[in-house]
This record gives sequence, C-alpha cells and structure tokens, in this order.
Amino acid sequence: MMNKLKTLLSVIVLNCLLAAAAQAQMVVEITRGNPDPTPIAVAPFSWSGSGVLAEDVAGIISADLRRSGLFAPVPQEDMLSFPKSADEVVFRDWRILGTEYVVTGRIQPQGNGYLLTFDLTNVFGQSKTFTKQVSGGAEQLRDIAHKAADEVFEAITGIRGAFSTEMVYVREGSQGGRPVYELMRADIDGARSRPIRRFDQPVMSPTWSPDGQEVAYVSFETGRPAIFRENLRTGARQQLTNFKGINSSPVWSPDGSKMAMVLSKDGNPEIYVLDLSTGRFTRMTRHFAIDTEPNWMPDGKSLVFTSDRGGKPQIYQLTLATGQVDRLTFDGDYNARSRVSPDGKTLVMVHRSRGVFTIATMDIKTGQMRLLTETTLDESPSIAPNGAMLMYATKRGDRGILAAVSLDAGVKYNLPSQRGDVREPAWSPYFD
Repeated sequence: MMNKLKTLLSVIVLNCLLAAAAQAQMVVEITRGNPDPTPIAVAPFSWSGSGVLAEDVAGIISADLRRSGLFAPVPQEDMLSFPKSADEVVFRDWRILGTEYVVTGRIQPQGNGYLLTFDLTNVFGQSKTFTKQVSGGAEQLRDIAHKAADEVFEAITGIRGAFSTEMVYVREGSQGGRPVYELMRADIDGARSRPIRRFDQPVMSPTWSPDGQEVAYVSFETGRPAIFRENLRTGARQQLTNFKGINSSPVWSPDGSKMAMVLSKDGNPEIYVLDLSTGRFTRMTRHFAIDTEPNWMPDGKSLVFTSDRGGKPQIYQLTLATGQVDRLTFDGDYNARSRVSPDGKTLVMVHRSRGVFTIATMDIKTGQMRLLTETTLDESPSIAPNGAMLMYATKRGDRGILAAVSLDAGVKYNLPSQRGDVREPAWSPYFD
C-alpha cells in the first residue's frame, strides 16, 4: 500500500452529477485510473429502525472509495457473507476474494436522525483497525456516508479524505431562446445539486470563503462587472465593488479578513486588497503591464498573480510586507490562473507550450514542472483541500465540461454535462 501512496498521492472523489430532476446531470468517465487499486469490501449495513432508508449508505461509501482511484470495492454479488460488525468477519471468506479490508456497519435511529457505527477490519492482519460513529439529521444520510468514507480513506492512506467537500461552478444554458447563467453548488459526488443563483447576464470567477460559508463571484447583472459576496445559508448578498472598468478575480485571504481582486479603477488592471471589515482598498501592484488573477499563499504573507510585465503572461509572487515582486515561472510562453497547494509547495496553472493549453504543476522550490492534462483547451484549475486532486474546465467538441486529475497525473476523470456548458469549478475547503 505504501508504494501506491508514493506513486499516487491520495486521490479523492470527483463525480459531479447534477442530480435533481430539474437539473442537467453529469456522468463520470474514468479515462485513466490506478493500475493496482486496493481491494476493499463495504458490506451492506444493518438498519434497526422501521421502513426503508432513503439512501444506501454502504453503497455511497463504496462509490466514494471507488472513484478515489485508490480502491477497488468488491461487488455485493461477489461477497460470500454479509457481516454487520468486525466480530462477524470471517477472514477466510475475504482472503478467497483477495480483499485487504472490510467495512461493516450498523445504522440506528437517533432522535430525528441517524447514528452509524462502523468498523474497518484488516483482513491480512486479521485485526480490527477501528470502530467509529457518525451521526446526522433526518436529511443527512449522505453526509453520514461521506464522513464515514473520509474516515476509512484516512485510516488506510494516512491522508485526510475530502468526500464531504463540495464544489461550485458556472453553468450556461438557455431558456426561451435566451441565455441563462447559473451559479451551481453540489456535493463532490454530485448529489443535492442546486443553483445558488440564476442570472440573465454572465457570472464568473466563483470562489469560496475559508470557512465554506460564503462564495464570492463576478456578476454582470448591473450592466458592468461587479464583485459580490453571498452567504450560502441565508442568501444574503453584498456588492463589494462598483467601479468603472475591470472588477474581477476575487479571492479570500486564508484568514477570511481580506479579499484580493483586480480593479482598473485607476486606469490599468492592478492587484488590490480589500479589508472586508473596513471596506478599505489597498493597491498592491504598480506597473504599466496587466496584473491579474491573484491568489494567496497559504501563510497569507504573499500573493501569486499573472502578469505580462515580462512580455508574455507568467506567474509572479508579491511579498506584501515589502512589495517585492519575483517571477516564478519561466517554462513555456504562457502561464496563468495560478493556484497554490494547501502545503504551499506546489503551483498549479494553465500552461501553454507550442500552442497547446494544458494544466501543469510546478514545484515552487525547484521550478520543476509537470504536465497533468493532454487536451488543448484546459483552464480554471481548483485544488482539493487535501492537495491530492484538482478540478478544471475543458472542452469536448464545442461544449464545456469539467474534469479532474490527481496532482501526480495518475488518475483522471471527465465529467461531461448532459445539458449546457459548465466551467469555472471551485473546490470547497473543509467545513470543520
């Protein structure tokens, strides 16, 4: 298992389906997977309440682990027994199937919700790894399942799972012959997809607050681009900018107190930082070139951004305390839309070489670059909060789709929508 982890940074689920009846669906197409996934079995869970559960919790856990690329769950029809606890696991049954781990569980009513007690058993070691509990309300069976999958994933891989995270993205469709733009929110496995807000003018650049409670985005609803922030729980909105010209690329600081953005209110596109408590804007760059697409380093002490001050778009780093600007990228004739991994060691970007746009990573310390994707119109990368995978927008024919790839390029998914163009994905932070 350790060899697999060295060759494939832990990967998490990406199966973005728009599941509500009124929404277009997406279907995961695994185009490249781990050649040696770990066999694991998630036995059907027992239910001690009345009636039938609305969700197959064991099935959701199994699907999460399968789509991670690291695991090969055993189909229920191939199982020789259905243990409900670690004490009921007959190791011989699972060794025959070559299964390395078995997950067993019991669901019971708890108030107006549910309590899941589940075990992870190591078949080859003939030992119980853990017994844990997850609880949730009446509408939270999927949340319970994803949290359990996170626990299993972390126990085996040593890396925190991210099955409980979400995504936002932009979908463009039409209604009555007129374009409709929707800012969408979905679980990372695609369930409970719903629009945050619908617009009759373009919306772009969605980004999450560090606590996952808000999103910011650029809307053209006022007749020109303006930056808004919106509370996902209450729907309360605040317009942050209303300047003439460019108002774009909002991104929260790691502590949530500030927001970097691009404004041309002084005549040239420059990086600004807005103090969200005081409303004060501070101009951070001063150059005749175009400075755009800021992103924070994890420590909040510097920004990376795109600039053509060297003749072509490249990535630069601005140290906030001193104002010093250093160029980070040199390979290729175009590098833009940079994002930084949670550990601050890896830069992800849109890279162009020989006329082809791809998603690439660069080790910030060594400058070593790796190409992750192979299509020609890849853009808008967004990194998972555990740094294992990223989502991005790409094209299939004339339609926009979403895709995902692990940061070591070992696993890749396509997520084509059945209706409309989808683009500009943003992966949520952890919610706790």
